[in-house]
Amino acid sequence: MSFREIAITIRAVNHASAEFSRIQTDAEALSIKIKNVGLAIAGLGATGMAIGHIAHEFGLLSDAQAKVFNSAMMVVTVMGMFMNTSMGVAIAQKVYAGACWIATTAQNALNISHATFLALTGVGIAVIIAAAAAMWYFASQMNAATASVQGFNAAAGEVPSRTRGIQRAGESDLYRRGVEGSP
Repeated sequence: MSFREIAITIRAVNHASAEFSRIQTDAEALSIKIKNVGLAIAGLGATGMAIGHIAHEFGLLSDAQAKVFNSAMMVVTVMGMFMNTSMGVAIAQKVYAGACWIATTAQNALNISHATFLALTGVGIAVIIAAAAAMWYFASQMNAATASVQGFNAAAGEVPSRTRGIQRAGESDLYRRGVEGSP
């Protein structure tokens, strides 16, 4: 391995190390945020239990209502405490990664549909232009044919009537054969 190849390898490792450090920092920041949210949820659950106990003491909640409300608040507290553990953080990060994957997939689908729309719009415009060009060509050919027939009619109108009655030899036999020979 040459010194140049070693230098390139070292630069590549250095660039990769910086990216890995950034990813580690982002993951640790996310972990801290998840733990803080877990503590906040646990605090809300504990506060809810205290409010439920006070409401029961003042007679705002019956025994059954207080039991159900306090049970729900205990579940909220336990969920918040679980989010504060490393396993809870790992699960929350997996859920976050799944949500990011779904968002990325949705964005890619939107990008594909937008690109398809643009492509189909371009193809649609090209088809319309091609159809217009074909109609213009057909119309110009029809105009040329009409002008040719008009020119023939004008030339035939200038021929004296005595020359119009001239028939070629055998022409009447051809006309008769066409009429008599038809089934």
